[in-house]
Amino acid sequence: MKFPIIRTGLLMFLLSFGTMAMISCDRDSKQPDPEPTGPTPVAWKKPAQFPDPVYDLSRNPLTAEGIELGRFLFYDGILSRTNKIGCGTCHQQQAAFTHHGHELSHGVDDLLGVRNSPAIQNMAWNTSFFWDGGVHDMDLVPFNPIENPVEMDLKVAVVLDKLRQTPNASSKIPVDYPKMFNAAFGTNEINSERLMKALSQFMMTMVSANSKYDYFKGGDANALNAQEKEGMVLFQKNCSSCHEGELFTNHSFRNNGLMPMRNNDTGRGAITGNALDNYKFKVPSLRNVGLTAPYMHDGRYHTMEEVLDHYADSVQKSVTLDPLLIQENGKTGIALSKSEKQSIIAFLKTLNDEQFIKDARLSDPGVGTAF
Repeated sequence: MKFPIIRTGLLMFLLSFGTMAMISCDRDSKQPDPEPTGPTPVAWKKPAQFPDPVYDLSRNPLTAEGIELGRFLFYDGILSRTNKIGCGTCHQQQAAFTHHGHELSHGVDDLLGVRNSPAIQNMAWNTSFFWDGGVHDMDLVPFNPIENPVEMDLKVAVVLDKLRQTPNASSKIPVDYPKMFNAAFGTNEINSERLMKALSQFMMTMVSANSKYDYFKGGDANALNAQEKEGMVLFQKNCSSCHEGELFTNHSFRNNGLMPMRNNDTGRGAITGNALDNYKFKVPSLRNVGLTAPYMHDGRYHTMEEVLDHYADSVQKSVTLDPLLIQENGKTGIALSKSEKQSIIAFLKTLNDEQFIKDARLSDPGVGTAF
């Protein structure tokens, strides 16, 4: 009588074990996908020879998703009234993010601005922005071109609504911005703070520090030829009071003796309201200067030769003229011979960074642009 009982018990055990195994296997095969762990942190590295950055990354940590979102936004015409003018329209990578060949920036409906588009590079070290220094926070920079009536001509609130509605059947922009914002910030809510921070994250990656000059400073004595080295010495003697350090600017505002144009742009004076600031403009960095023609705040000079001719022969006296441009004998300008000018230009061209202007990580992803 015991044998059948044992057999029945064994059968019940095996059936029970098999059922549990099948349940276990079924559960394993239907495990939910792991939850996203959030945006992917990106370490930002300062070039060894550069000073500490001004931008506070603790308030806007870089992530792969945030940088990519910023890159799409930077090149996308959706930020403008006509859906054709993106940041990258007036800031083109091959020209170190300037508007190559244009004296003044061109905006919606091909309207002309009043100033030359400045280079976007090494933004992390800027203490102020634009030729007049009217903005002191990189996160606030995009508000100006977006709402400027001759640049993008669109209220930021309207930009946000357009981004929220992507993608849609009538849109030419095949980007799901709510999804990209969610990947970058953990929420698909699109607001002005996140819009500006994404653009700042992308601009933080625009670091130019790989020129021939940088290789020379890094220890390669043969990176510069004899003329370029001579030009560097002349530059340090005559130009480095304003274009100083590894960034080639001290971020100050100077009147460099340009004759005012018809529109009488008073520069910094229009921001401060102080007449002693009239006709002063921000000292631009000279990195990639060989790629960023035309020059000066109004693009009046098309070559570096013209620029140096100005400093040698055409500096105009005025109340606010920089004292550094007044010689001991009272004459204005900087005394330079023709050969000295050529040596300085040869040196300035060593500041061109070919890696920077070809870096695919900074390039147009092909969304909504109009070049």
